[in-house]
Amino acid sequence: MDFKEELGTLKSQLVFDQKVDVPDDTANVVIAGLGGSGIAGRIFQELYSSKPVMIADDYTAPSFVSKSTLFIAISYSGNTEETLSSTADAKARGAHIVTISAGGKLYGQGDQNIRIPRRDLQPRSVTGYMIMPLLRGFGIVSEEEADGSYKLLDALDNDNIECLVHAKAIMEGSCIPAIFGSHPYKGVAYRWKTQFNENAKVLAYSNSFPELNHNDTMALAQTYLKDRFYFMVFGSESERIKKRIEVTQEITASQFNIIEPKGRTYIERMFYLLHYGDYVSYHLAVLRGADPADISLIERLKAELG
Repeated sequence: MDFKEELGTLKSQLVFDQKVDVPDDTANVVIAGLGGSGIAGRIFQELYSSKPVMIADDYTAPSFVSKSTLFIAISYSGNTEETLSSTADAKARGAHIVTISAGGKLYGQGDQNIRIPRRDLQPRSVTGYMIMPLLRGFGIVSEEEADGSYKLLDALDNDNIECLVHAKAIMEGSCIPAIFGSHPYKGVAYRWKTQFNENAKVLAYSNSFPELNHNDTMALAQTYLKDRFYFMVFGSESERIKKRIEVTQEITASQFNIIEPKGRTYIERMFYLLHYGDYVSYHLAVLRGADPADISLIERLKAELG
């Protein structure tokens, strides 16, 4: 299948009914994953706050990991060396291990092992398969929300002309995409950044309100080559954040392109924004003549690292 068809598989992933089993004595949660396999953990961390959640994106597990830790290792290939290493570290400390993968060396290493049913997609294209077991296991998503999200994604698959408009503006201005989110879409803003990197092969930048008001505000007003940035800002349900966006745009004389999320709930709006960014980055890749599926340099790096 071509890459646009690959993007269109996201909605079908929402019916994936596997879920993480959460032990009753869980004191904290660590989610290990990098790149396309790591985005599910970043998004989950923002949606769940009943227990401490930390992301592990290196070779070791955090020093607090113990028998009361639920350690969730996510690697689509099952062979991500950093994730394999940190999982072994957590396992040695007695953590409860859950793996989410399509196979590879990681599968079978956990107390629970969830297998992603497809191996023919890019890691960044299986976000649904990777995040639904988390959302279901921790009771964050309802079947009604999953169905609502499916309908929103299907609508975007059939009509993503707005995404093309943004891509054309970025292309025509030779711009650097700058994506600003706010809770609970900070992780989604980062996901947009990485989709621009891998799909469109362009550098991009992400940050979030209110944090960016404590540093980026000065730069927004005074940076050089400001007209070479294309600012995309997620609309917010928070009146205070809405005010921050409005005032920031005014006092820095910046042009913000507001992306209003659709959906009845945070979950539905999160999936809508996630998929919207998929299409903006895809269209930019096509306009640039770049192959959105190409990750040859990443594969070369892995090969040369041995």
